[in-house]
Amino acid sequence: MAREIAATGAKEVVITGVNTGTFGNGDGENLLELIRQLDDIQGIERYRISSIEPNLLTDGIIDFVAHSRAFLPHFHIPLQAGSDKILKLMHRRYDTAFYSDLVNKIKSIMPDACIAADIMAGFNGEDDTEFESVKEYVRSIPISYLHVFTFSERPNTAALKMENRIAVHQRREHSRELQEISDHKKAVFYNSQQGRQRPVLWESTIKNGFMYGFTDNYIRVRRQYDPSLVGRITPFIVENIIDE
Repeated sequence: MAREIAATGAKEVVITGVNTGTFGNGDGENLLELIRQLDDIQGIERYRISSIEPNLLTDGIIDFVAHSRAFLPHFHIPLQAGSDKILKLMHRRYDTAFYSDLVNKIKSIMPDACIAADIMAGFNGEDDTEFESVKEYVRSIPISYLHVFTFSERPNTAALKMENRIAVHQRREHSRELQEISDHKKAVFYNSQQGRQRPVLWESTIKNGFMYGFTDNYIRVRRQYDPSLVGRITPFIVENIIDE
């Protein structure tokens, strides 16, 4: 499949699945071996790994991405909750200390990596006191931004049977506050990249005389349109960041 994609001229591929990190379980394969093989396929110049559970993002995968030919310094690692109490209620297979160690390891090897995290606001038990610790934790870890989701009950789920439900207006307020933290983190990350040279894959979209592309660490930028650059990866001094 990857060779077929390469034959179409595509330059970038996103690896995704229902649970990407469990690839090959039961078949004698694993994600690390897959990405090693993909990295050897000529023609595809970039790979991004989509959302992967923190307990499945191994040291081997991180180290390989850091030194590979085509895998990019961009990770999407669900956090879901910034509290060990809430993570336990969610039956997650990691705690906040594990998550902190993971993102700190990535940043120690790839300081300019973009790390996004999913987080749910207003899960059962997340009262205002608990939420203060959630905010403190999220501020403390070197992620680039958050995807914030507001908790809502779903039929036939264990959460429906839990006590200490949070009022809907309180959930929305928690979501708003987490989004503010995310906006600040994203601004800090973007500012840290201003003036640095990064490789950009240029797209064919034209708007008001500008063309657009993403850096390897997932910052959307623009420059004056040049048809000779479409579909090419070129070095670019990061400026004119587009926050969409």
